Amino acid sequence: MSATQSVTGRATTPGSPAADGNRRLGLALFVIATAQLMVVLDSAIVNVALPHIQSALGFTGSGLEWVVTAYAVTFGGLLLLGGRSGDLLGRRKIFIAGLLLFSVASLLGGFATSQAWLLAARAVQGVGGAMIAPTALALITTTFPEGSQRNRAMGVYAAMSGGGAAVGLVAGGLLTTYLSWRWVMFVNVPIGIITAILAGYVLTESTRRRGRFDLPGAITSTAGVALLVYGLSNASTDQHGVSHWTDGRVVVSLAAAVLLLVGFAFIEWRSSHALMPLRILENRSRTGAYLVMLCLATAMFGVFFFLTIFVQEVLGYSALRSGLAFLPLAGGIVLMSGIVSQVIGRIGARPLMVAGTAIAAVGFYWFSHLTVHSQYVSGLLGPMLVTSLGFGLLFVPLSLVALNKVRGEDSGVASSLLNTGQQVGGAIGLAALGTVTWTTVSDNVKHQVAQAAAAAGRSGLQLPAAKSGVVPAPILHQALAVGISRGFLVAAGIVLLALVVVLVSIRLRREDLAGATAAAPAPSNEIIGELDLADSLSR
Repeated sequence: MSATQSVTGRATTPGSPAADGNRRLGLALFVIATAQLMVVLDSAIVNVALPHIQSALGFTGSGLEWVVTAYAVTFGGLLLLGGRSGDLLGRRKIFIAGLLLFSVASLLGGFATSQAWLLAARAVQGVGGAMIAPTALALITTTFPEGSQRNRAMGVYAAMSGGGAAVGLVAGGLLTTYLSWRWVMFVNVPIGIITAILAGYVLTESTRRRGRFDLPGAITSTAGVALLVYGLSNASTDQHGVSHWTDGRVVVSLAAAVLLLVGFAFIEWRSSHALMPLRILENRSRTGAYLVMLCLATAMFGVFFFLTIFVQEVLGYSALRSGLAFLPLAGGIVLMSGIVSQVIGRIGARPLMVAGTAIAAVGFYWFSHLTVHSQYVSGLLGPMLVTSLGFGLLFVPLSLVALNKVRGEDSGVASSLLNTGQQVGGAIGLAALGTVTWTTVSDNVKHQVAQAAAAAGRSGLQLPAAKSGVVPAPILHQALAVGISRGFLVAAGIVLLALVVVLVSIRLRREDLAGATAAAPAPSNEIIGELDLADSLSR
């Protein structure tokens, strides 16, 4: 009997050391996946509650944006530092500290009685998220051996990352409808604390890397990414068609971000204790994975943001019904991520990424055919399922390629780069696609009003005077449909750009992801007894 067979055989024996090890790995995956889900769904779950938060704490329209922006700026800005902290101080330690910090901030945010109180809590939540997200991904590489076990674990992680936003919309709708907006904060507290306690038992500490913090790199990268996210978050053309790209705060923020990030690159090139060693980007496939994630996040942001507007404004859905409408999208991503994690060792990353980007581009192009007469089943469900298929094919390969063959002491910062691409991409999506969409909406409203006035003039009728700033619902709905469809057409082009990046840069071989299982005669059968919890989650 081979060594592999003997280990597998012992895994099926209750109470054996191998079985105990598999249960521990299953619990470890449960802990990592739960933490990732909590971080990912946070933005979506809070978005649903924004109208209730506004009425409770008296936010103005512009001030309300900071409930989202305060989290995004600290989260995106501190990701690199969070990832490197795990490399230097121990990933389990930083992971647990992030969970506890996130939980405390959520508790304080739930009790907020003023705007400043809530915004401070949201900013601290972002700090906790920046500690959790990169270390969670890095912990997979240190906890699960390369090959089928890591592929399957990455499938669960990818499912949580891809489906978390849709789950957040459903959870946010339920909590705000039946309890209170405060529960979108409180719900994190027991989840975070229990996950932190379990993490102390089931996760092993990573080997600490000798070195010191790159303080100049930490300051320039944190400030640069934070200002980039802030500037992009405020640059988008608003719903009245007014562009903010030339606003003073936007121009200053983006210019300062460019200068800081250029300075950061120079510091890292010269530093012997770099926060982000440039050797991480020397691998063409890994750099390609980061660029693909940037493109996908830019495009995918529009799925939830603009489709939420469409189903609520045009179709008249409630917040809860809107969240439920996205379940097929989340379910498709989860299902496909589980399937991909099973077959990627035999197919390889590149074919899956080529197929995924092509299919996702088709889904976005299908979305661009939305009209004011589109209904859920006839106009939304089809492109939603196609898009979920494309993204489901992508998330597992992206994570594996980004961390493949990376040095152990660099896995935290390599993970943080993938998360940074996701955050910055989301900010770019809001700015670029928001500008395209709202400019088109404003132009279309003006065009319809001019057409109506001209038609009334030819027939000798006089249109009733409209209230200042109020657009009749039929005109607004038509304009929203046109603007959102234009935004999705641009998003389809961005995903096609991701396809080009995949074709040019991804050169990882199938054997690089198969790990030790590549030589086994029946790999799919030999791991049946391993990671029972992981298997059930991935399905």
